[in-house]
Amino acid sequence: MKRPRQQSAVVSHPFRKQRGKDGAPNQQSAAASHPSRRDKNAVPRGRPGGAPLLVEIEKPIYGGAFLARLEGKAVFVPLTMPGEQARVRIVEDRPGYSTAEAEEIVIASPNRIAPACPHFGACGGCHYQHANYETQLAFKQAILRETLERGGVASPVEIDVLAGEPWSYRNRIRLAFDASGNPGYRGRRSNAVIPVSECPIAAPLLVRAAHAAAEVARQFAPALRPAEISLFCDAGENSLLASVFSSSAAHSSPATARSSFGGFAQALAECIPALKGAELAAIGGKAEQPRTVAQWGAASLAYRAANFGYRVDHGAFFQVNRFLVDALVERVAAGHQGELAWDLFAGVGLFARRLTASFARVVAVESAPAATQALAANLKGTTGTVVRSTTLDFLRRVRKSRRPDPAVPGLIVVDPPRTGLGPEITALLAEIAAPALVYVSCDPATLARDLRALADSGYAIESIALADLFPQTFHLETVVQLRRS
Repeated sequence: MKRPRQQSAVVSHPFRKQRGKDGAPNQQSAAASHPSRRDKNAVPRGRPGGAPLLVEIEKPIYGGAFLARLEGKAVFVPLTMPGEQARVRIVEDRPGYSTAEAEEIVIASPNRIAPACPHFGACGGCHYQHANYETQLAFKQAILRETLERGGVASPVEIDVLAGEPWSYRNRIRLAFDASGNPGYRGRRSNAVIPVSECPIAAPLLVRAAHAAAEVARQFAPALRPAEISLFCDAGENSLLASVFSSSAAHSSPATARSSFGGFAQALAECIPALKGAELAAIGGKAEQPRTVAQWGAASLAYRAANFGYRVDHGAFFQVNRFLVDALVERVAAGHQGELAWDLFAGVGLFARRLTASFARVVAVESAPAATQALAANLKGTTGTVVRSTTLDFLRRVRKSRRPDPAVPGLIVVDPPRTGLGPEITALLAEIAAPALVYVSCDPATLARDLRALADSGYAIESIALADLFPQTFHLETVVQLRRS
């Protein structure tokens, strides 16, 4: 794949002719600064619809934008970089901050490059393709460190980084279809579908399958009108699962849905031989969960990772970066061994399976129906035991049934969703007081909140690693090793 090239600075801009002797740009002309000469109908400075304004970009912020200031007020500007000067137009103004779009990069960062994807900027999937990869990692380290410090957490001097190939890494994508049946992602500035001809962060098989699915779906219209499609492949792109979401399926009879979808899946498999299984899910209102109404082929695929074979079912969570899964598992499990370990929010058992190699007993706790059957299969014949429960309910039961001398796990691994652990789970973990705890987080703000609570209960941070599972985007994964003081 063609790699992005370094981009030169743009130095010509309207303010250049208005520079003073010290080189600073004059923000207003004489006509604009004189009250009697102002246009009474002009939009006030710094308001949506007003004239472009020159700002200097300070730093990246979590969420993909970058911080600038206008008269002390925070302005969030995407697609820029620290140290750059940009002409921006305010698109939203709120009491505490404004958001803006860059109309021109007046002085560009030396670390700016040409994006690899032609859809970058319009598509909402990526945020950092305009920065070289070393700079992207620096953005994320700075964001993580600042977020922890704001949360009252003292981070180590060194934050380790796990990084791999920054392109073609995704083993799963979910696309929507526009009115013409073209596959794409939601837009950066709206919920509209942006059709995409390529996606350089996805495994190539997934992109081919998405376009093949669009062509095949046209042959089965109007009986089958997909609204979205989710595609998941193994690390070697040898096996593929597809989940098709359709509102029309909710109004079809089961027999009709099975018939039309069976033909669709068979035709797709002829185009994409790696397709092993597909499901059709009917979608209704926003409050309704999709329900499977038809299936074709296998309900799962085999995924080789960290020297183990995993079964992953339709819709089950699995780490998205096919190049960093092994390193992530080792970062979590390496150096830990003993009698008992708990893997909370276990998913299909990515960490639990590895822990069975070094612990006499492993308890894996998971509540998602899409994951529990695969979890049981992945731990079959090992020292692992599956508990079908939410983490909170499991910990409540443990507290209620604790004997005077309970078996305390030597290690607890937690990998919660973006919402984090929350106050009750952190309090229950503090009561259990396992000597070692590993926290795998996908949101630095909730991580900081939970780490502060764990620190107050007697845990100390041993190490922090930033696992860049999502290159080209603002998302980041963090692995924190904690010890009971």
